[in-house]
Amino acid sequence: MQHRKIGSSGLEVSAIGLGCMGLTFGYGPATDKADAIELIRAAYEKGVTLFDTAEAYGQVNEEMVGEAVEPFREKIIIATKFGFKDGNPRAGLDSRPERIRLVAEQSLKRLRTDCIDLFYQHRVDPDVPLEDVAGAVADLIKEGKVKHFGMSEAGVDAIRRAHAVQPVSALQSEYSMFTRDPEANILPLLEELGIGFIPFSPLGKGFLTGKIDAATTFGEGDVRSKLPRFADGAREANHNLVKLIGEIAQRKDATPAQIALAWLLAQKPWIAPIPGTTKLHRLEENIGGASVELTSADLGELSDVLAKVPVQGERYNAEMMKTVNR
Repeated sequence: MQHRKIGSSGLEVSAIGLGCMGLTFGYGPATDKADAIELIRAAYEKGVTLFDTAEAYGQVNEEMVGEAVEPFREKIIIATKFGFKDGNPRAGLDSRPERIRLVAEQSLKRLRTDCIDLFYQHRVDPDVPLEDVAGAVADLIKEGKVKHFGMSEAGVDAIRRAHAVQPVSALQSEYSMFTRDPEANILPLLEELGIGFIPFSPLGKGFLTGKIDAATTFGEGDVRSKLPRFADGAREANHNLVKLIGEIAQRKDATPAQIALAWLLAQKPWIAPIPGTTKLHRLEENIGGASVELTSADLGELSDVLAKVPVQGERYNAEMMKTVNR
């Protein structure tokens, strides 16, 4: 597995990380704890060094990550997040300094560690000045409880304000061939400020694997059942895009998912996506994306495909969109 320096903060991670959210949250029933721990440890054995969790995914998520990585804790990067009332996204935002400190203390215990490598603000809280948020994390860094400050789904102004108080090491936002919003303003800003980028949902919440089509249904507890991009008409239209990507993948002796990940890695040398999965064979497939080399001709062809077949439907519903790019 190749490693990448994420921005100018000294943070170095595997080119492909592991997003652990789906093990307990967002995509239906939680994975059995023993199976989840086995998957996380398999990821490490295959070269993954970045493991992403959050208070909002349920305390069991942090606990299983902490237990899984304990044998090799010093060799990996743990990222977790704060920012919701009582850790519950449905309850609203809460990035008050006292809440940030409480979340840090609780996360340290659940993760079985004395320092959080990368501590993200999960969403920008309009009721708490960014200067106060960054200042609270800066205090935790001075105390040795946190190494790096991150933000998630933040807009240009918010990133600049926070970065002026405590340098932001990484931004985590949605970015893929399915969601290219960051290209206009966010990527140039990150390059200017020396901030790394950790794209979540790099496979378009599963769509770019090629396994979702017009006939696909989503079970109870699966967030995709509420997203416009996965509604009936949009799902059928978007499958046409994935078919074209699949044709390129076939010629490269790769899978659509591997092409999607290789495309992301080719955008900037300081990007490290964190695909999530609950299955070992998918983990191996995703890691294989780091070995796929896309030529300038390949990238040009993919650019043409993306221009000809625009993605249909918003990535989030109206309520969820209110919390991003603030």
